[in-house]
Amino acid sequence: MNRIVLNETSYHGKGAVSQVAAEIKARAFKKAFVCSDPDLIKFGVTAKVTSVLDNASIDYELYSNIKPNPTIENVQSGVEAFKTSNADCIVAIGGGSSMDTAKAIGIIIANPEFADVRSLEGVAPTKNPSVPIITVPTTAGTAAEVTINYVITDVEKKRKFVCVDVHDIPVVAVIDPDLMSSMPKGLTAATGMDALTHAIEGYITKGAWEMTDMFHLKAIEIIARSLKGAVDNTPEGREGMALGQYVAGMGFSNVGLGIVHSMAHALGAVYDTPHGVANAILLPTVMAFNADATGEKYREIARAMGVPNVDNMTQEEYRAAAVNAVKELSISVGIPADLKEIVKEEDIDFLADSAVADACAPGNPKEATKEDIIALYKSLL
Repeated sequence: MNRIVLNETSYHGKGAVSQVAAEIKARAFKKAFVCSDPDLIKFGVTAKVTSVLDNASIDYELYSNIKPNPTIENVQSGVEAFKTSNADCIVAIGGGSSMDTAKAIGIIIANPEFADVRSLEGVAPTKNPSVPIITVPTTAGTAAEVTINYVITDVEKKRKFVCVDVHDIPVVAVIDPDLMSSMPKGLTAATGMDALTHAIEGYITKGAWEMTDMFHLKAIEIIARSLKGAVDNTPEGREGMALGQYVAGMGFSNVGLGIVHSMAHALGAVYDTPHGVANAILLPTVMAFNADATGEKYREIARAMGVPNVDNMTQEEYRAAAVNAVKELSISVGIPADLKEIVKEEDIDFLADSAVADACAPGNPKEATKEDIIALYKSLL
């Protein structure tokens, strides 16, 4: 049996942000708890959404104690702020950090027995749906607006942990590419490669099936043709990436990921490496490692990436072509080619332990031992 969990409602396209107020009113919510990070507030991006609330005379309280890799403390202080706010819904504005923080807050408010944030790791047996969440992504990558996943950083233990819970999925997702136009090139590239990683890992993961394959292949195609344009801030590129990353999220949220993500989570926890950058550096190398466990799927990845004449290639050739196409796209948008400036060799054993224990690791199409992961890290130094 396979299961698909998606938003109740999603809006896509230029001007979609206007629907935030309409949805709040239609659902008879009285006050919104707005989660957004400090940089988005500073640069006026958050105001593009809160002005919609202001114009509709919707009451809200702004919460911004959110880091790029959100921490247990960010969640705990958010829970306390929500309790005193008298809000009855959450509006999350931003990238994965804002949306992940909002999900954890919403779950704990609805399930107070999970007040210990660490207790949410893995597949927590929560009973109640989260406080209703309306998400407004400002980056094109994480797809947290359509997933049942969120990631929190345990600063004390220097690790990230993944939470998977059908009760945390936002009820409404508002995907407006205009809100993504202020992303700098580096962030656009990194989040875009995160989205490509979601699509590729979701396509080859152990849990993949026909419906999610459909989502993932289309996402790869859209992202491959749109990412460069998005980095150059063209309207077509922004719109394509906004859609492509969402479609990838529709898939991977329901079937899981693999060791690219488990290894990237370890880097983010130890070095605060931006998640998209970590994924982008790791993806081609891990794809090469996984190739012999993927059947004919790399042929379809290569085709979706725009590689010509894949039907005339041998299996070895189309597998290499898929890896090279991903590597070339990553380089073309300015992603570093290795981990030399990030990883300290003395940390690799700890990083590998963290990656093996990560919730994404079991979904990898090929079993990866600690020794395998150590070798993969070292190959990028």
